Amino acid sequence: MQHQITEKKPLLDEKGILTEAGYATSLVLDYDRKAIKGGALRIKEWDYYLITDGKVGVALTIADNSYMGLDSISFLDFEEPWEKTVSPMRIMTMGKTGFPATSDKGDVEIFGKNYFISFKNDGEKRVLSFKMDKFHMDEPIKGEIVLENTKPETMVIATPFPKKETAFYYNQKINCLPASGYVEIYGRKHTFTPDTAFGVLDWGRGVWTYKNTWYWGSASGTYEGKPFGFNIGYGFGDTSAASENMLFFDGKAHKLSQVTFNIPKDAKGEDAFMEPWTFTSDDGRFEMDFVPIIDRASNTDFKILCSKQHQVFGKFTGKAVLDDGTVIELKEFFGFAEKVFNKW
Repeated sequence: MQHQITEKKPLLDEKGILTEAGYATSLVLDYDRKAIKGGALRIKEWDYYLITDGKVGVALTIADNSYMGLDSISFLDFEEPWEKTVSPMRIMTMGKTGFPATSDKGDVEIFGKNYFISFKNDGEKRVLSFKMDKFHMDEPIKGEIVLENTKPETMVIATPFPKKETAFYYNQKINCLPASGYVEIYGRKHTFTPDTAFGVLDWGRGVWTYKNTWYWGSASGTYEGKPFGFNIGYGFGDTSAASENMLFFDGKAHKLSQVTFNIPKDAKGEDAFMEPWTFTSDDGRFEMDFVPIIDRASNTDFKILCSKQHQVFGKFTGKAVLDDGTVIELKEFFGFAEKVFNKW
C-alpha cells in the first residue's frame, strides 16, 4: 500500500495525533510546533544538508532536540579518501534555535564558540555559510555554498509510531539541488559548480520513541543530461501507509514500493560496511550494487543516550525503473547509504 496525501491541512489534530499517514511530493501538511502533545523534551527539529560532486563533500547540520542541540560540520575527501566531522552540542535548547515551520522559505543560524553555521532561504536560493576554527589538526574550515531552488517534486512522509499515538515523524528530502560555491580547508579552496555538484536537504520535525534503527540512502546527479536522484529507506516508525522510496527524474517524483538494504556480514556476523552491498526491491524497480569509498562512522554511548552511525559513501551500479517503465541504467553513480541506531 502506498497512500498519497493530497489534502492541505494541519499535520496534527487537537490531541497532537497525526491527521494522516502516508507520502506526498510537497509539504501539504502544515507543521506547527505548538500543536505537539508528545512532551516538550521529546521534540526534535533539524535541517541537514549534504553537498557533493563526487570528489569532495560537505555535510552541515543544525538540530534542536529540545534537551540538547547538535551542530555539525563534515568534510569528506573521496579521492584520498578521508573525512572529519566536528559536532558541538548545546544544552536545553527547547526550541530556541528557531527553525521555520516549512522548508520553502526561512532562515536558521547558530553562532557557537569558535564556529557558526547559517542556512538562509529566500525561496529562490539557499545560502549555506559556515566556519569553524581548529576544525582538523588545529586548521579551520570555512565556506559558502548556494543551492538553487529549482522546486522539484520531493519525498515527503508522515509517519506514526505504533506504541505512542502522539509520536510522529514528518520528513522531507529534496534531491538534485544544483550547488555552487566553495569550501576551504588547509588553505586549499575547492569550488563547486552546478554542472557536477548537487545538494540534498533532509528536513525533519517530530517526536520519536526512545529507541530506533533506520536505514537511509540517497544520490543526486544527472542522467542523459537531466537531473536524476533517489531516496530510499525504512525502519523508522510505522510505514505501512507508505514507504519513503522514490526516484526523481527531471523534477518529477516516481514512487517505489519496498527496498531492502543488503549489508554484508563479517566472520563474526557483524555488519561489514566497507564490503560491497546490494539493494533489492519487491517490485524489481530498484536493483543496485554498491561499492563503498568512505564509512563516516561515529559511536556515542552514554548508556541512556546512545548513537551508532555508519554513513557509507560510494558508487551505485544497476537499474531503476520510472513509473512509465523507462529503465535508468546507472554505472558508478555517486551517493551514500547508512544504518543508524539511536537511543535518545
